[in-house]
Amino acid sequence: MSGPSSYQPNSRFEKWLEARLPIISMVHAQAVDFPSPKNLNYFWTFGGILTVMLVVQIITGVVLVMHYTPHASLAFASVEHIMRDVNYGWLLRYMHSNGASMFFIAVYIHIFRGMYYGSYKEPREVLWILGVIIFLLMMATAFMGYVLPWGQMSFWGATVITNLFSAFPFVGEPIVTWLWGGFSVDNATLNRFFALHYLLPFMIAGVVFLHIWALHVAGNNNPTGISVKTKQDTLSFHPYYTMKDAFALVCFFIFFGWFLFWAPNYLGHPDNYIQANPMVTPAHIVPEWYFLPFYAILRAIPSKLGGVLAMFGAIAVLFILPWLDTSKVRSATFRPLYKQFFWVFGFVCVMLGWLGAMPAEGIYVILSRIFTAYYFLHFLVILPVLGMIETPKPLPASISEAVLKKSGGAGRPAAAAAAPEHRG
Repeated sequence: MSGPSSYQPNSRFEKWLEARLPIISMVHAQAVDFPSPKNLNYFWTFGGILTVMLVVQIITGVVLVMHYTPHASLAFASVEHIMRDVNYGWLLRYMHSNGASMFFIAVYIHIFRGMYYGSYKEPREVLWILGVIIFLLMMATAFMGYVLPWGQMSFWGATVITNLFSAFPFVGEPIVTWLWGGFSVDNATLNRFFALHYLLPFMIAGVVFLHIWALHVAGNNNPTGISVKTKQDTLSFHPYYTMKDAFALVCFFIFFGWFLFWAPNYLGHPDNYIQANPMVTPAHIVPEWYFLPFYAILRAIPSKLGGVLAMFGAIAVLFILPWLDTSKVRSATFRPLYKQFFWVFGFVCVMLGWLGAMPAEGIYVILSRIFTAYYFLHFLVILPVLGMIETPKPLPASISEAVLKKSGGAGRPAAAAAAPEHRG
């Protein structure tokens, strides 16, 4: 997608390096000259926000590890030591814990944007699959990180979630024993989770590299879902989108800062500020908010094995989404029926999140089953059928035509409309 770099080495050192390792020209081609559709909106900035948040999580995590003790009898006290005795330890800890929530807020917006604008469709199937793999690794990393403070909800959350694997016949019990490192959640479990929590972010960074590489091969999708046809349809990534992304990042960090400085414990659970006690079970065990929709799906199925399969199936179905959507039109902008079903699906996901925080009883269980059924119907029935029966709106001839029409320039002479826009 990207063309040759316009970079010209000036200094002797740059010329020497370029002749031996043309890394500067490569970065210039991918981050400066990279042609991007001229109609990208602010929903496209969340990819960059996610990259920055990954860096924040890795840096704060590495520093926190320097003061954390992964031992069942010392972990809780070491977290208190970080909060009280380490210089700016409270800031690092809150930045890391709230950063996980910010990471998931950004990734959910990123995923729903991709679903709305059809960013998973040909030729971006591999790009989408790599994104789902990143999402899975994020969930595993976040779950293991939640266990590390060794509070009540950490301990019992680990007990409940790891026990789910026992639902699988024959292999379930050995998997649980391996995860625990014994016959109950204890010190060996904490050490395993600590090691994996430290390792997985670097694996995520590797898959993110592949994700960005796949993006630069296929190119950006855009709100119209129309492929780039001429040079007039694009702008160079810098300065247009670097400035736009920088502004969005500042706004996102203001939102992040509100939680960080004014409500750092708002997204946590009060029981996790009590040291883990295997003899006392919390009245209501709930995971972090970003796992709640999947937790509701898990509890909606009466069978333990069925619930586990449904929970994992809710993520697995995302892998085959590019082949479930049979419509040839990418963007929901031109798909009136799909647009309505998309917002219904969004409402269903929000309701599943709310139900995941409610007790597994009465009307909550009934509603969970209804919304779980709709979740799978959306992917397995509604999307394939919509592609066959829906009549999309007429597509514009090019991205430039759509931009001019939106800006009120549709009535200009053809020669003027065809000319590239001048930006002062």
